[in-house]
Amino acid sequence: MPDLSLIPNEPGSYQYKDSDGNIIYVGKAKDLKKRVSSYFNRTLHDKKTQALVKSIASIDFIVTGSEVEALILENNLIKRYQPRYNIDLKDSKSYAYIRMTADEYPTVTIARKKGDSGEYFGPFVSAKERDYVLSVIKKTFKLRSCRKLPKRPCLRAHIETCSAPCTNRITKEEYLAQAKKASAVLKGNAKEIIRALEDEMKTFSANLEFEKAMLCRDQIAALKHLADRQHIEQKKITDEDVINYAERDGRIYLMLFSVWKGCLAEKQEFVFDAGEDVSESIEEFIIQYYSENEPPSELILPEAVSDAVGEFLTRRKEKKVTVTVPQKGDKKILLDLVAHNVATIFFGGESKVKELGKRLHLPEEPQVIECFDISHLSGTAMVGSMVQFRYGKPDKSNYRRFRIKTVDKIDDFASIAEVVKRRYLRLKNEGEEFPDLIIIDGGKGQLSYAKASLDEIGVKIPIISVAKREEEIFVPGFSYPLPMKRSEKASLFIQEIRDEAHRFAITYNRLLRSKEISDDN
Repeated sequence: MPDLSLIPNEPGSYQYKDSDGNIIYVGKAKDLKKRVSSYFNRTLHDKKTQALVKSIASIDFIVTGSEVEALILENNLIKRYQPRYNIDLKDSKSYAYIRMTADEYPTVTIARKKGDSGEYFGPFVSAKERDYVLSVIKKTFKLRSCRKLPKRPCLRAHIETCSAPCTNRITKEEYLAQAKKASAVLKGNAKEIIRALEDEMKTFSANLEFEKAMLCRDQIAALKHLADRQHIEQKKITDEDVINYAERDGRIYLMLFSVWKGCLAEKQEFVFDAGEDVSESIEEFIIQYYSENEPPSELILPEAVSDAVGEFLTRRKEKKVTVTVPQKGDKKILLDLVAHNVATIFFGGESKVKELGKRLHLPEEPQVIECFDISHLSGTAMVGSMVQFRYGKPDKSNYRRFRIKTVDKIDDFASIAEVVKRRYLRLKNEGEEFPDLIIIDGGKGQLSYAKASLDEIGVKIPIISVAKREEEIFVPGFSYPLPMKRSEKASLFIQEIRDEAHRFAITYNRLLRSKEISDDN
């Protein structure tokens, strides 16, 4: 055990290092000595913490003036060193923004991340919804989408979906007024813009400027339709973030709803490993997330966090951030709505899992399922794929790809045997948990080879195969397929998993082939 005698009873950040001197974990504490000692004075750690403690060769620490300073320092060190045992937010989905540039004649476009000058709106969870919003904004306010003003009008100018400032059809003042309206709509002020357009339409009509009045009418119709696609109506004048989560099997499944003036502006999903103390993992998430994103005026949570977190958010925003744990009312309804989304999106496939376990007569429901497929083109670029479904949903962070090493010719049986052996021999050697069910894409032949690989390495996991043509399900030891209709729920779930493995294998196969072609050239 590392020497703890020099660690003070003061606030600060501690860093655990492995035998090579690499930082493997960064933490913060109000009392450094008490917190660090807890790792070595307890025996009831989870597997992740046990592995961490075994890897600690030395401890470094930095004393700070307060717990808040320790929290900020911890976050900076995590971003700098990216320690393997701290939570990793890379599993979260990456959503795009709509960006309005700061050009002389602003343009609207899609941006993957914030960086360049201009205004950013979003991020948008649905690419379809984002593209729809972008299309409506462009057409409604006739904003340009070109990178540079062309010398001649483009197609959008000809079909009158762009006001074409390149041809001087519109003055700079008129164009900027349209851009300002578009910005207001993207910020959630659609109702205010609609009212202003209705006033303009009346004025144009009274002045017999019917063409301009018709333009206002079309803009109003488009904006009303856009507003109809928003959800969660509340009479709010501030921005709120609502966070709720579920913890299962050492992982945290978290959703964050951002609500702006009563409208759901975005929804984000995150999955990451839980630490020994789940509440500390949630606090670590909040610090990491809001160090990269603007904190809201109010953060709604299912349980209280330390005062240091609230102070960090306030410092980050440079104005008061309220942290609320509601027990009733509209905010509690919002919190419950996020919890319902967590259950639906992350665990909505549990009925399929339950039905599959029942139809296969498994001793336990197969919460974690892994499926293998082989892909090649006339014997070239032979690859294997493995996808994992967890609680009935794809867990893409645990997908794996294999380049076939021991098979030189077209032999799906031997290829399946190789990848199955490699996968589960590694899990066995590393002491990792096995899945509850293995699915092999293929018939009796592929199944027997995969089962032989499991027997060879002494691993017992329920295993089945699914043959493509008739979607027949085979189990070891039986010559005939299970009496399961291809249209019933359990069979459809197996097909869904198999199809995902097939898609993943083909994608990898194409990647390798493209690299080979590039190398040949």
